[in-house]
Amino acid sequence: MSIESSGVSAPRSPAAAGDAHLELDHCIIKRPDGVYGDPSVLGTTFGAAIDRIFATSYLVDLDYPLLIKAIYGAGPPLPRSPDGHMIIRLASDIQPFSPLRRPLYKAVKINRGQAEYFFEPVYVTNPDDPDGPEILARLDVDEFIADMWSKGIRFGIDVDAVRQAIDAGKSERVVVASLLEPRPGRDAHVIEVTSDLHRSDAPLQLANGKLDLMAFQNRFPQVEKGVRLLKKVPRVPGTAGFELSGLRIDPPIPDDTEVAPMAGPGTVVEVSGEGEFLIAQQAGFLNVDSATGKISVGDKIISRDGVSARTTGNLKLTGDFEEFGEVQEKRVVEGEGITIHADVFGSIISRGGAVLLNRNLVGGSAHNARGDIRVKGVASGSVIQTSLGEVIINRAESCIVSGTRVTITHAVNCEIMADEVVISQAEGCAIAARTVAINSAGPRRQSEMSIFALQPDTARLDEVIAAMSARVAQFGELAARRKAEMEAMTNEPEVRKYVMLASKVRKKELILTEEQVPMFQKMALAVGPALKAIAKVSLDVKTAETEQQAGAALVAELVQQRSDSTGVSSVAVKRLEGETVVRSMTYNPDGTSIYDFPAKDIKLKLRTKRAEGDVILVAEEGAVDWRSGASGA
Repeated sequence: MSIESSGVSAPRSPAAAGDAHLELDHCIIKRPDGVYGDPSVLGTTFGAAIDRIFATSYLVDLDYPLLIKAIYGAGPPLPRSPDGHMIIRLASDIQPFSPLRRPLYKAVKINRGQAEYFFEPVYVTNPDDPDGPEILARLDVDEFIADMWSKGIRFGIDVDAVRQAIDAGKSERVVVASLLEPRPGRDAHVIEVTSDLHRSDAPLQLANGKLDLMAFQNRFPQVEKGVRLLKKVPRVPGTAGFELSGLRIDPPIPDDTEVAPMAGPGTVVEVSGEGEFLIAQQAGFLNVDSATGKISVGDKIISRDGVSARTTGNLKLTGDFEEFGEVQEKRVVEGEGITIHADVFGSIISRGGAVLLNRNLVGGSAHNARGDIRVKGVASGSVIQTSLGEVIINRAESCIVSGTRVTITHAVNCEIMADEVVISQAEGCAIAARTVAINSAGPRRQSEMSIFALQPDTARLDEVIAAMSARVAQFGELAARRKAEMEAMTNEPEVRKYVMLASKVRKKELILTEEQVPMFQKMALAVGPALKAIAKVSLDVKTAETEQQAGAALVAELVQQRSDSTGVSSVAVKRLEGETVVRSMTYNPDGTSIYDFPAKDIKLKLRTKRAEGDVILVAEEGAVDWRSGASGA
């Protein structure tokens, strides 16, 4: 049902002329141009003054958002005058709330933070005919706000919705007020401030422009000293909400975070005017511990993802490397110091530094140019070689092993070549070394137990030393003959006389007169051929002496080489457990390694018929204690 807009409205009386600058309850000022609030007194004090006004009156043309801002601080900023002073003009007037009109405003229904009001036609007594029928009246927005205020609905009144409902004149339920939910703030968090933190798993581009699909572009990022890695973004507090009653609803306090717990070795927290940063204290590889969240920068690369075609591809690194995952077959890890905590099925290549395999090496290989190799687990079907260092293995099965010194607890069907070999138990192995020490040795199934005592073959070296010594003597005799010839030529009277005069003239000990100069020049022409001959012989002497000195140095080097290689070779086996053959094997003492050969060459040397040298002894039981120059079993 619609209501005509000609109903009786709330009466509006003009302001009294004497009400200018009337102070109402400390902070409310009524002026001819409106009702103002004191900007120095806001909040709860201001709210109490408004409570007292709404108890008996209402504010005409009330600026409700400004009122809410003045009391609760919610909403847009308070307006200011051109000179910058804050202005709080609340309404145009204050009018008394007629007791006859207050009953027109019914109760509200509050549900889930919303106040609903049922708008319907309202009637009042006809002032011209009190005993007659009631006449249609009209609600007033300002009266509505004052009535809601007295009913406890103070915050969140939708003035536009109320005005539209009154103007519509329909019977309908309208949401006239809603609480303001608190707006949560933003937690403190950490952001990256350098792109160097990210890996690049794109295929590696080679120098010729081609792509290596087995390697990644930048699997392990590097950073420079002083680079900012992370930045803390401070937390931002939320905005408070308000109940319909005006009670404040505080937002949850945002979580804070600290950068310090993320600082690992090689990083430090720096606080400046720009914020709080985690920076690198040194240049190196970036490592992130997923378990603790710590970020560190160091010379060593630490990985926990394993080495495979999916995770890392083949690795060619410039520093030390530590891996907690498996190295899968056909994968290659090349670096310096390398530590693997899981099983290895691929290839490990070290350019220098220790190689430590804490688990097993199966069907793979480990090579080290300068350093030791240690396998704490089982090495099976693998190649373990170091050019200069020690190899230590707990158990080796069907492996090829070489190094300066090889120490194995239990070796089965292995080919081993070294300068020194120490084994606790050897079964079916072929071992070649200058010094061999075994606790227990014997064959295994079809593999015989062979031990080769490496001995230098100095015959060829002795021939070279003799030949070089004879050549050195020849150059010595040639130099002596040439010196005698030169001495005879310099002792000629004319030559000796000219040489003496020329020496005095050159040193300015003798000054020639103009008459003597032509005579001196004539003398020089006469002895010229003899001086040329002397110069040629002198050159021959120097050449012969140079060759003699070079040959003597080479002879000394060869003699020292022979001396170094003529150490005692020995084989010691404490207990034989089956047929064991001990043979000699010669090597050329030319200063090169006696064990650093390709794996296939080592197998060829030790397992073929050509590997048979002079048999030193064959025994099935007892012990072996043999040294070069003597024998015993």
